[in-house]
Amino acid sequence: MQPKKSTAWKSIRNIFDQIHLYAGLISGLVVIAVCLSGTIYVYNTEIRELMDSELYFVERAGERMSADELKDALEKREMSNVVAVMWNEESDRSVQLTLKKAGEEGRGTTYYVNPYSAEILGNTSDKTKTSEFMGYMFSLHRWLLLDRIEEPILESMGNRDLGRFINGVATLLFLLGVITGMVIWFPNKVKSWKQGLKIKWSANWKRVNHDLHNTLAFYSLLILFVMAATGPFWSYQWYREGWQKTWDTYQEPGPRGGNRGGNGGGPNREARTEAKPEESAAAILSLEEIFEKANAELPYTGNIRVSLPTKASDPVSVSKYRTGFFARAGADQLTLSSTDLSVTEAKLFSDLPFRQQVGRSVKSLHVGDIFGQFSKFLWFVACLIATSLPITGTLIWWNKRKKKPTKKKTEVRKVAEMA
Repeated sequence: MQPKKSTAWKSIRNIFDQIHLYAGLISGLVVIAVCLSGTIYVYNTEIRELMDSELYFVERAGERMSADELKDALEKREMSNVVAVMWNEESDRSVQLTLKKAGEEGRGTTYYVNPYSAEILGNTSDKTKTSEFMGYMFSLHRWLLLDRIEEPILESMGNRDLGRFINGVATLLFLLGVITGMVIWFPNKVKSWKQGLKIKWSANWKRVNHDLHNTLAFYSLLILFVMAATGPFWSYQWYREGWQKTWDTYQEPGPRGGNRGGNGGGPNREARTEAKPEESAAAILSLEEIFEKANAELPYTGNIRVSLPTKASDPVSVSKYRTGFFARAGADQLTLSSTDLSVTEAKLFSDLPFRQQVGRSVKSLHVGDIFGQFSKFLWFVACLIATSLPITGTLIWWNKRKKKPTKKKTEVRKVAEMA
């Protein structure tokens, strides 16, 4: 019975070997590009702060101005309203305030402000070499730089959609490679597990290459699986909805704007427009009082982001992010009344069921900041390994293609050399 089981396993293993091989060969070049750019983008924030430090760091000079003073000074200077504030508690950091002019689309422009002098250090509209480089890395990681091509490649879809589709296919193939790699590695190495956990540097380069592929992949297996399983979230709508339904975070899309019923336009439309009451402007709110309320409700060290309402009926949105080497991802969110700053809704990340915590952490799971700098470093190393796997895997396949000389040919060659 044992030989039959062994033969059956060899057949199954051969199937998985073939799937693993061709999944890697087909997706290899794309995986290298995506993982290399991803390796760099893991430290996107740190690279920007290092290279453009004048935007993020300031010299201490007395006491910091209050958030309200900074807000008023910036609004008077730029003649527009502050709609969001990112307040960093560290004394050597700048403050980020987002302004949005009336009728302006998008999220507005974020200004980096010196909290000691209210000096504008720069804004997100000013492109630096670092921001351009990181923009290219993001484009390569998400769309394979196809969004940078102006002329459409296909008539059926835009270049960005094409890049997103190719990226998604390669990521799914990489995920398939990770899963089949698990099946291939474990049964084969269970008896000689010590050999499968180390690299024999004294061996020839083929053996070293083989060990680099198998051993490094094993050590990074869990992280590679997480990265590959979360990647298609941004490529396919069906995958995104499947993820959200699996982790109980799915919400039905709301109705789109426009006319519902009727002819659209004409007297009915005008009547509806005239009947709609005008919204009054939002009351002037104190940022210091908002910070005080947020810190009272969320008593831990962290950075606070405030989104200010533009209409009287809109609430104040507050998010607080933990800081520190092992800082857990997932912001706590408060909704405050714009009249008396009372808490109308509190969404604490720790109160969510485990399934929803996982579902809402898809970005943190993908980029590696799920546990602050600690997990970032692990993701950086794993992503670097992922970049090397298509190369070492292709070399293994190429070396196996070379036929070894038969015993008879070897003997003939030895006789010829002796003659």
